[in-house]
Amino acid sequence: MLRKELHNTQKDSVIAHLKQGLEITPLDALEQYGIFRLSAIIFNLKQEGYNIKTNMVKNKYGKKFASYKLVGEENIYPDYRNISI
Repeated sequence: MLRKELHNTQKDSVIAHLKQGLEITPLDALEQYGIFRLSAIIFNLKQEGYNIKTNMVKNKYGKKFASYKLVGEENIYPDYRNISI
């Protein structure tokens, strides 16, 4: 998860998350960034030219939901969770 103060808008938070090479689901967006309408943000990002792949997945109860991943962009934000000090 990214530090909230680094990103001013919900869109900024989603873009930064995706540019780490991570996928994001509606539950991730709600828990990590307080975003209720991830699909609307993804729609707008696609309209702006971002190449975002949508993958429909099922949870253990058989419920389907979308998982989004940015395609063709380099990881410009390092994942600090895997760095040991």
